[in-house]
Amino acid sequence: MAGPLIELEDVWKVYPLGDVPVTALAGVSLAIDRGEFVAVTGASGSGKSTFMNLIGCLDRPTRGRYRLDGVDVSTLTADDRAEIRNRKLGFVFQSFHLIARTTALENVELPLFYSDLPFDEHRDRARRALEIVGLRDREHHLPSQLSGGQQQRVAIARALVNRPSLILADEPTGNLDTRTSVEILEVFQRLNRAQGITVVLVTHEADIVAYAGRVVTFRDGRVISDVRHASQSAPAAAGPAGAPS
Repeated sequence: MAGPLIELEDVWKVYPLGDVPVTALAGVSLAIDRGEFVAVTGASGSGKSTFMNLIGCLDRPTRGRYRLDGVDVSTLTADDRAEIRNRKLGFVFQSFHLIARTTALENVELPLFYSDLPFDEHRDRARRALEIVGLRDREHHLPSQLSGGQQQRVAIARALVNRPSLILADEPTGNLDTRTSVEILEVFQRLNRAQGITVVLVTHEADIVAYAGRVVTFRDGRVISDVRHASQSAPAAAGPAGAPS
């Protein structure tokens, strides 16, 4: 398809805070093409989380324009944005947000209850998503029976189950050890390369950005650096991932 998947034009986000408004984004213009793996980085308070909320249709800009897949999201109602989130976006967070008393399979199925798919198809899609992240044999396990890395894989499968065109990951390795973080990042790489899914990953960890094909750095609500790598590969220092955690 022609045109970028994500396009921001002079986007501002200003929050009222007493008599002194706080500017979280200050005139950001940025385009992300389909099939890119982009790491978004910056210090705390740089604007990267606000950027993620906007492109995830969780908020609207104070001014400026945001197009997602050609649709001007800036003008949509809250219900319209919710529909876009359900159809086009998958979210992965630092905390896994799994429901403790439901199995891995049932956790992955949850987003499908808001879709128009026949109920019989829910389980098939959820199993396929778990298979993609290497957890088909853990579908009947509760979150408490899974390691941290496995729980994050379940969360990724849940993000995949609606077959989104864009996955947004906010510090997805923040609660994981180094080895498990490598495994999770390699899952994102495979989804990006093999499935063609666009991935935007927010992180403050310098070694993680090496997994992305592009690194966008924020400071004081502005993009101060936008660098594309010649090739997208895991850093040599990471070593072998080993068996799934």
